[in-house]
Amino acid sequence: MMNFEGKSALVTGGSRGLGRAVCLELAAGGANVAFCYAGNEAAAQETLRAVEALGAKALAVRCDVSDAEQVDALAEAVLEAFGRIDILVNNAGITRDNLLMRMSEADFDAVVAANLKGTFLCMKAVSKRMLKQRYGRIVNLSSVVALRGNAGQVNYAASKAGIVGMTKSLAKELASRGVTVNAVAPGFIETDMTAALSESARAAAQGSIPMNRLGTPEDVAKAVAFLASGGAAYITGQVLAVDGGMAM
Repeated sequence: MMNFEGKSALVTGGSRGLGRAVCLELAAGGANVAFCYAGNEAAAQETLRAVEALGAKALAVRCDVSDAEQVDALAEAVLEAFGRIDILVNNAGITRDNLLMRMSEADFDAVVAANLKGTFLCMKAVSKRMLKQRYGRIVNLSSVVALRGNAGQVNYAASKAGIVGMTKSLAKELASRGVTVNAVAPGFIETDMTAALSESARAAAQGSIPMNRLGTPEDVAKAVAFLASGGAAYITGQVLAVDGGMAM
């Protein structure tokens, strides 16, 4: 377990799945944890209670990460509650899958707005604070799809590949001030998204993974926690695939 005593974290999309696992991993290490959620109040309250049960201060804020005003308000709420933001984990994201020929412009725009623009807005809102304190860890959730593509996910792959480019660019901008920016690229992970797969699709996915199993949210959360920790102080601009070897 990483030591995050005295640190405060903001996790976007933190009420369920990967985001929830990240919240709990950081809280277990001693961090105060704020997270935002899109609309599932029940899930948000459950995660809030789980974080508090680990002895951490917790804050849940409803926020549309594609809206600049809401993102700025989110950052201010975290600063008011905790006094600083040391760690930002950009996890919020959506899918609107379809083949290119059938994909609507609205579905393309929605995915890019939530996944790519949302990451941009959150990094912009938080990085200025990190620069002032000369310390920060930003970890962006990309995807193995960004590295190898996937039929029916042109919009999602584009958004996640864009996150890789933004990660590397911002890493160069902030490195001299003690702020690192890295990305984690999960493969097939046991979440609500993969639970909707048919048995045949699930078997095909598992067959493409050298470790012959789907990952767990905790697998991803531990990788995120490492990049958010003091032990990763000399790592920036990198993309860590957590995929059981799938993207090799």
